[in-house]
Amino acid sequence: MKKFLLCLIPVVIGFAGCKKLDQTPEDTATREAVFSNEKGLELYTNSFYNILPSPSDAHKGDAMADYAARSQAPEFLVDGAYGPRQSSGWSWSDLRNINYFLENNNDPKVAPAVRQQYTALARFFRAYFYFEKVKRFGDVPWINKTFAVDDPALFNGRDKRALVMDSVLADINYACEYITRTNDNSRSLITKYVAYGLKSRIALFEGTFRKYHTEAGLTGSANQWLQEAASAAEQVMTAGGFTLNTAGGTDLAYRNLFISTAPVATEVMLAAVTDANLAVYNDANWWWTSATYGSRVSLVRTFVNTYLNIDGTPFTSRPDYATLQFKDEVKNRDKRLQQTIRMGNYKRINGGAPEVAPPIFSYTYTGYQPIKFVLDDVRYDGGAQNINSIPLMRYAEVLLNYAEAKAELGTFSDADWTRTIGALRQRAGITGGISTKPTAADPYLQANYFPEISDPALLEVRRERGIELSFEGLRFSDIIRWKKGALMTKVWNGFYVPALDVPLDLNEDGILDVAFYQVMPATRVPGVNYINVAPTVSGGPNPQRLSNNTSGELTWLTTTNRVFTDKNYLYPIPETDRLFNPALGQNPGW
Repeated sequence: MKKFLLCLIPVVIGFAGCKKLDQTPEDTATREAVFSNEKGLELYTNSFYNILPSPSDAHKGDAMADYAARSQAPEFLVDGAYGPRQSSGWSWSDLRNINYFLENNNDPKVAPAVRQQYTALARFFRAYFYFEKVKRFGDVPWINKTFAVDDPALFNGRDKRALVMDSVLADINYACEYITRTNDNSRSLITKYVAYGLKSRIALFEGTFRKYHTEAGLTGSANQWLQEAASAAEQVMTAGGFTLNTAGGTDLAYRNLFISTAPVATEVMLAAVTDANLAVYNDANWWWTSATYGSRVSLVRTFVNTYLNIDGTPFTSRPDYATLQFKDEVKNRDKRLQQTIRMGNYKRINGGAPEVAPPIFSYTYTGYQPIKFVLDDVRYDGGAQNINSIPLMRYAEVLLNYAEAKAELGTFSDADWTRTIGALRQRAGITGGISTKPTAADPYLQANYFPEISDPALLEVRRERGIELSFEGLRFSDIIRWKKGALMTKVWNGFYVPALDVPLDLNEDGILDVAFYQVMPATRVPGVNYINVAPTVSGGPNPQRLSNNTSGELTWLTTTNRVFTDKNYLYPIPETDRLFNPALGQNPGW
């Protein structure tokens, strides 16, 4: 997404967490010059796009997720490491920018219809802004005006979630109705159908949050929100003109969405766009293939086990699934697996012909090394040089929003299944179970993820959402709204190792890749990466072990106790902001 700079409005005071802003922007253009013509309105509203994730931020959105092992446990999940003093996100300058526009977009020299469409865009971004705030903090102040320095409302407390979210719904409804742009080939601008897509995301979150967080006392309105989610998604499905990308076939169509320079416009609805001419790049290769810069995020085996066999049957229905070696477990699976992690004949370019590239334990702790956003040429690996655009919203998500809302409402039909889950699986090369809902619940999903869910179709929707949207920044939000925080504490496990001191060929290219030891062998195979899984290392517990000591699944960082309690469903109000305004109070448990 292009970043826009705004030096157009005479802003004297802002609202930053119920305290005054510590800045006085210079007046570089008169109010009339901005609001008396459409070009001024366009330039002003361009500044709102800075609210969206940058290309480098977008691909890191799931760095904290249940399926993501990483170099260190997030402080948020370590008891005693995170609290109000460490908290962040209580910033309100973007909101003041939006509200200033809404207050002043009333110049009669601009046609009412023109003013209305820019108001709609501003209200889209206000809905986006507040949705992110509510997800993070729960109750927040609802502010729909700018404040003067001496306005006592600067020190008001927080408003109830229901009031704020009703206001968010009003804003996004207005945006859906009055944004006039229906298409944008660059996929960098907000359109009517992006607004409907955001509405489906917001309403699904809120509907399921109210359903499963019974302590909030809002269960009676959950279905209303779920119906809003389904209706918004259906608007995109019937009138948006989007389809699932199939270019590249089942082996490439999925991954092409994440490594293409220009967004794949058939499916990508909104993207963080790179532009070499403007020197706008992202750092995906550097972050995902560095032993030091990134977090070395890798998928865990419990999640990889949820990828179906290519015939549509559960992989975990195989009696030997738990002890299959990596080279065997990845065969004949959902084609998205080979487009998400290194496996099989995955190749990289290093100045010459493509070379087979197995998982490298300098970059992964589990063996399931992601490639989803990584360009295959190693010349992009150092620094922020990537030229691929990163999707922020895809048609696939809208299909999943629709499917989940309908399943939660109990109105999910076979026809709905075919046009949503069936279509996504067909794109992934899966041949079975495309046209009818399942009739039996998968015991693996129930045992490891959702024991409280008995509806087979809802279980499969959740499976599909995890797989299709992996690493796209939605997983932690899903865990929050489903009230499944305990998933964040599951063991970070990796592939199965049959024995110590036995080098493994991970991609069956005839070259041995890795071996695991407790005592370094006196004779080592050249080119093999030897990984120490002894109980202790350097005088302390070894974070890399095997589950059965001398064999079993790799485990990582069991030496750190990750904790998720009820308080973790919301972030604490930052301490500095509470000191400025004690009326804010604090979220429970913090």
